[in-house]
Amino acid sequence: MTAATPTDSVLADRYGRVARDLRVSLTDKCNLRCTYCMPAEGLPWLAGPQLLGDDEIVRLIGVAVRLLGVTEVRFTGGEPLIRPGLAGIVAAVAALEPRPRISLTTNGIGLDRLAPALRAAGLDRVNVSLDTLDPERFIRLTRRPRLADVLAGLAGAAAAGLTPVKVNTVLMRGVNDDEAPELLRFALAHGYELRFIEQMPLDAQHGWDRDTMVTADAILASLRGEFDLTPDPVERGAAPAETWLVGGGPARVGVIASVTRPFCGDCDRTRLTADGQVRACLFATEESDLRGALRAGADDDELARRWRAAMWGKRAGHGIDDPAFLQPARPMSAIGG
Repeated sequence: MTAATPTDSVLADRYGRVARDLRVSLTDKCNLRCTYCMPAEGLPWLAGPQLLGDDEIVRLIGVAVRLLGVTEVRFTGGEPLIRPGLAGIVAAVAALEPRPRISLTTNGIGLDRLAPALRAAGLDRVNVSLDTLDPERFIRLTRRPRLADVLAGLAGAAAAGLTPVKVNTVLMRGVNDDEAPELLRFALAHGYELRFIEQMPLDAQHGWDRDTMVTADAILASLRGEFDLTPDPVERGAAPAETWLVGGGPARVGVIASVTRPFCGDCDRTRLTADGQVRACLFATEESDLRGALRAGADDDELARRWRAAMWGKRAGHGIDDPAFLQPARPMSAIGG
């Protein structure tokens, strides 16, 4: 078999990986101020003209789906629910041929109100961030008293059929690392799929410290104190979460161990920022501009060529364990999850 090249109709890299999963940031703004993401005062947001317009977003997603083999589209932020016109964007992407699977990662605020319209527009499912079930702790973590809104958003997503509803949790030592069993009991009781995520060096403050990070091993040890966990027999593939059956199944719990158990060799993701930059890796320190080419009149074939070239240069791994590792200048809220 001939090795893939950047002229093929896929987003291949030099290591044989092919990107089928597109993460699209719709805004860098957020209505929470999570301590592991951004400072209390927020960040300098992108100016309006820098952001891709709705039609520009849909066009670039169309290039990815029709010309580059992308089969999954995940909308992220910042907080994507605060993007005006979100339902229209979802509907336009759902109308593409071939139709990609469409999901959204959100903090859940306002999801109870928006879920029915998003489901009608074509959204398939959601991931909702929830790091604690304690209202006071939620305020300390997010600097906002909005836990009830997040819980309502989860219930609203399930009621609207945006299933499976997945819950994303980041544990921090001395902050909420005692809540893993309680969060899993909550998820099991409501039929949600819980995913613990190791804290990553993507905070705006650049205060991440590996020595204080709650590792996958620590998370699993905490859970095994109260639950019977067995390895999931289903092939993981390119999924970021390693999963375990809870009590023999069918319920599952997952851990996304980007730091201690990196899965770079199976990565199938490409990323588009809210200002139209392609990122080959979440931890990349370089980007490739599609917005400029699009606004300069490039046709779809030229946009696809540029995207392929950007992904061809993807590194073998994120290199967090390398002494020369440099944290991306952009924080997670500007990159998109």
